[in-house]
Parts: sequence; structure tokens; C-alpha cells
Amino acid sequence: MSYAELEALGRKLESIDHAIAILSADEATNMPVGGGEKRAESVSYLHGLRHETATAPQIADWIASAEAEDLSDDEKLGLREFTRVYTNATCLPADFVRRKSQAEMRSEQLWRDLRAKNDWAGFAPALEGVVALAREEARMRADVLGLAPYDALMEQFDPGNRMADVAPVLDKLKAFLVDFVPAAIEAQQRRHAARPLKTVQGPFPMERQRELGLSMMQALGFDFTHGRLDVSHHPFCGGVPTDVRMTTRYRTDDFLTALMGVLHETGHALYEQGLPKGLSHLAVGQARGMAMHESQSLFVEQQLAHAPQFWQWAMPIVSRHLGEDALAGWDIEDVVAAVNKVERGFIRVDADEVTYPLHIILRFELEQALIGGDLEVADLPEAWDAKMTEYLGLSTIDNPRDGPMQDVHWPAGAFGYFPSYTLGAMIAAQQWATIEASQPDVLEHITRGNFSTVNQWRSDNIWTEASRHSTPDLLQRATGKTLDPEIFIAHLKKRYG
Repeated sequence: MSYAELEALGRKLESIDHAIAILSADEATNMPVGGGEKRAESVSYLHGLRHETATAPQIADWIASAEAEDLSDDEKLGLREFTRVYTNATCLPADFVRRKSQAEMRSEQLWRDLRAKNDWAGFAPALEGVVALAREEARMRADVLGLAPYDALMEQFDPGNRMADVAPVLDKLKAFLVDFVPAAIEAQQRRHAARPLKTVQGPFPMERQRELGLSMMQALGFDFTHGRLDVSHHPFCGGVPTDVRMTTRYRTDDFLTALMGVLHETGHALYEQGLPKGLSHLAVGQARGMAMHESQSLFVEQQLAHAPQFWQWAMPIVSRHLGEDALAGWDIEDVVAAVNKVERGFIRVDADEVTYPLHIILRFELEQALIGGDLEVADLPEAWDAKMTEYLGLSTIDNPRDGPMQDVHWPAGAFGYFPSYTLGAMIAAQQWATIEASQPDVLEHITRGNFSTVNQWRSDNIWTEASRHSTPDLLQRATGKTLDPEIFIAHLKKRYG
């Protein structure tokens, strides 16, 4: 059977993916700086090997033969998704994949060093090389897929999403937020005038914070026999479903930053660990794109961990790990005010739920211009500053470290990824609204630290569905609606208005 040949190929690709994932996670957490050049060579070789394996000439014949076989419904879905992935993979020649992978890894390593030094001039040439490769990739993919260049890149992260659908949704959200951000800040100031925002007294030892994070992960359902928590420069969730590598970063003067990072990445990890294990070697058994992935992380971070009911359960756990004295004078209302604080800021990963989408929309608009050739890397600091000033009233013109150098995505060549974050936040709100409508007592479950209800719904409707459907179709099937910005807007008004 040709379908059996495709399954065997899937297992080979899974093994290569496993090696790449663990080497990449180690590179970000434990690898000594001197190992960077050889690690880049090794990982780029594996990327090239994977590409050659995934695009071997005989695969097209296997696909054609499998289409004529008597397949089950699940096998038909598996073949459809395998074909989609194969078509995308064959857009790019192997030598290009190796060249791109090595350039991106070296660019990312350079970014880690030069961002700390605020050295845009030193970094810009490397980014120019990555952007040139991204444009080349976009053109090659667009020609094969019959898509616009930016859509062809976005397809790699969110299959089925298109600019024609996404841009109007984000434009509507931007129009709302530009006015809502100052209104939310004003409403917050009135509340703080009546009840001043309190601060907790550190220091909070990193080991205690780590134990707190591990405790929260376990309560949320993380399987420690198939994953671990480490420290990295930038929090992430990587590895593979059977060996999930989560990271956070710690500050001794503040425990909420690391804890919220842990909660966010735990959402990603639960999705990976909840995927159908018997299909892990096939594309149809893998996560359905980054918007859906972000919806799972933001579901935990924003829909759960920003709610008062979550903190009714969590506060005793925080006190147990960090000490009663550390939280003296803080009650649930104080911690909820702290985690829901709205504040204009430069840094995306530190942004609150209200201002965060504007950070994403800024990047979304700039990277479209970069890929389309309407913006050059040399002009990026000025373009970034103009949008940052317009959307959030902050200038980055003399501070590229907190402007176009702040994220790892562009140095790593991930163009078309950024929309996933805000689409994920909107999808998370839509999933929560669906759960709450069908289970009115779900907040009582959260108050008791019982997350099985929300986990079961997500398992049934998102995790075990894996990549059986496109991103828009999966959302439609799970919530009964296409992506509706009004649900997210209503959520923000209720929480921050």
C-alpha cells in the first residue's frame, strides 16, 4: 500500500524533527556560547536532510497511488494533510533550506549578543540577509501555492488563514483599541484612586519561584513524565509531545512575570501533550497552526489566570511557596489588579491584555511591508517608531533594542507568525465564551482548582482534533462561529471598561 509507505516516511520525519527540536531547545537553554557555530551547522544539516527526505521524488507517486486506494475516513484526512505539507515542502529546494536555516540560526545568535548592546548597526546586515531570504521564500511558495507572497508565508503557521480574512478583523480591533486603551487606563486610575495598587516585597528566590511554577503546572495538568521546565533568554515551549521543553525567565524582585510566563507556556504544553499519540508521525496528528497554539496558551494565561476565581484558588499556593511575609497586605483583589494592570510599554512580551494586540498589529503591518518590498531593513527603526508613537504614544527612535530588535522572530526568519498571537487571543476568548455558555458553573470549578472541565472541552474540541481541519474550520466546528472580533472586544470591555 502506498499509504503505508507514507506512514513509514512520516516516522522517519518524526525522528528527524525530534532531533532538531531537542538540539534547538538545548541551544537556547544549556549550550555554551562557543558551541554556536557547530550547532548551527548540525541543525542546518538536519533541516536539509529532513527537506530531502520529505521531498524525495517517489513521494509524489506514493500520494497518487494512495489516492486510488480504499482508505478509511481518517486515512483520507491523513493523506489530504500529507499532500498539503508535501506541496509546501516542495516549494523550496534543499540547498535553499540549508542556506536559510544556517543564516537564521547565526542571525539569532548574533541578535542575542547585539540586542543587549543596543547595536542596531551591527545587527542590521544580518537581518537584511534574513529578510532577503524570506522574500525569496515567499516568492517561491506563492508561485506553487497560487497565493499572495505574504499569504504563502502565513500558510506555514496558520493553514487556511488569509489576509483577506485576517486584515479586516485586525483593522476592526485596532480601531477599537486606539480609543479603548486610554479609556481603560483612565478607568483603572479611578479604581486605583479609591484603592491604591499595592506592591509585594521581594526578593523572591528563583528556586522558590521555580517550585511555585512547577506546582501550578501540575495542577493545570502538565505531565512531568513527558516534559520539563528550564530557563532561557526568551520563554518558549519546544521539544516534542513526548518530551516537551518549557522555559521561563526569573526576576528576584517580581514573581508574577515568571509565573505568568510559566502559565502561558503550560497552555502550549498541554496542547502538545493532548494531541493524538497514535498519529504523532503524521501531519494530521500534529498541532493545527500557531493561532490555535496561541489560543491554548492565552486561554490559560488570560481567560483563566487573569480571573478573580483563579486567584481564589492560587493565592494560598503562592503563599505556601513564597512565604506568608512576602505577600503580606495583598489579597485577591490586589493581585487581580496587578495582573490586569493596563499600561503603555515598549516590550511586547511584558504587555498587558489590552495593549498587546497593538504591538502585534504594528509588527503585522511592518512585516507585510518588508516582505512586499515596500520597506527596507535600513528604514525599519523609523517605521517602527512612527507606528509605536501612533498606536501607543511611545517613541523608540533612539532605542532599537526595545524597537525592531526586541523579538526573536525576525532574526529567526519567522515572517507571517506574528498575527497568530492576537488571533490566538481572540480565539481563546471565543472558546471561553462557548464553554461558559454550555457550562454556567465553570467558574466555580476554577475557584476550586478543578481544571478538568476546561481541559476536557479543549481536548474534545481542539487537542484531539489536531490538524483534521484548517484553522478557520476548526474554530467554526468548536465554537459554532467564524472568528468574531466582537467577542474579544466584549471580553475586554467587561474586564477593563
